[in-house]
Amino acid sequence: MLVKRASQLGLSGLLLALACGEESGSAGSSASAAAGSSGVVSALPSAAVSSTASSVSATASAAVAPPPPMQPLPKEELVAEDLKTQREAMFERLAAVAKLSEAELAKVRAIIEKSKIISQGNPEISRYAMTRSECRSRRDAAGLFDAPEPSCGAYGMVPIWNTKTQTKEQATVCVDRYEFPNIACDYPLTWASAREAAQLCEAVGKRICDAHEWEGACAGSLLPPEEEYAFGKPRKEMKSRHNSSRERIWSYGSERKLELCATNSNKSPTCKPSGFRKCGSNTYPAGAFPQCKSSFGVYDLHGNAAEHMNFPMKLEQLASRGGSGETEMKGSWFIFQKYDAHEDDCRFRAPDWHATKLMSHDSHQNYHLGFRCCKNISTTQAQ
Repeated sequence: MLVKRASQLGLSGLLLALACGEESGSAGSSASAAAGSSGVVSALPSAAVSSTASSVSATASAAVAPPPPMQPLPKEELVAEDLKTQREAMFERLAAVAKLSEAELAKVRAIIEKSKIISQGNPEISRYAMTRSECRSRRDAAGLFDAPEPSCGAYGMVPIWNTKTQTKEQATVCVDRYEFPNIACDYPLTWASAREAAQLCEAVGKRICDAHEWEGACAGSLLPPEEEYAFGKPRKEMKSRHNSSRERIWSYGSERKLELCATNSNKSPTCKPSGFRKCGSNTYPAGAFPQCKSSFGVYDLHGNAAEHMNFPMKLEQLASRGGSGETEMKGSWFIFQKYDAHEDDCRFRAPDWHATKLMSHDSHQNYHLGFRCCKNISTTQAQ
């Protein structure tokens, strides 16, 4: 039997079969039988067979080993009672987990501290829907592990590309896996205006995402901007054309399932109308819903915080080409199971709510509105 298997598998294949106990259910007893046979393995010392089989067995075991558990975040259990404490804890996580340099962290700090409201929600009234440690337990139970992507050259990013015409190695853009601060199981930063969101992305060596990049990260394929925008047309016509012909898909599949994402929190009872003192950012920790991610590995594109991005009216206004256009908001948010405000499939473009120039000083900010960043890369980096 072993001679026949040797001719089918070759020597290395036979040793793997032996290591996995194919012949007798035990690598040790199989190796002993092989050493005493008149087949091809009898030419090898039994110690060599045993040693090689053990090595193959160890390699096979390592290949299926579960991912390491997620380490607790700095100040994981902290529920800050004031803005300064909340911000300092987030800065500490950005340094320890996201590995921001001192210079990057100083830029981030300067932007945030200039504002009276940029935060992970007003600490006085925000009531988070889940703790950070609960998020970590959920991710560990699901076996989640974010493998680094060296081609992106930055923590917590993944490459995205046109899956019909490109390979991963040809990707020219990366996107954050999570909403800023882009740390799994931390809460999204809210109350930043579109201008401040763009500045914060720049502070960490990235940029704000263009609308079609966010859509591609969600839908699982990045389409060319020339196909995604009716440049030269009024904005309402641009959106109407896009929406009428768009592919309807969600990051998690072809059918809408709000329960798979961070959509079942509550709105503050005092939140009528909106305002920092009236509306809590009652979000979930980023990445707390294992199934709420795209095929690229980007989380929370539905639910949690809606997101700022750049909407180019002209080709030269693409953020990916160094320009800036108008504001755009995408994604549903944390109460959508209770207040289904609008469509939220990946490529849906919403009405022009609160539209201004991206870098306008009065660009929109809100309690349920965050952002994530993108980054240009070269094909050399990707390879």
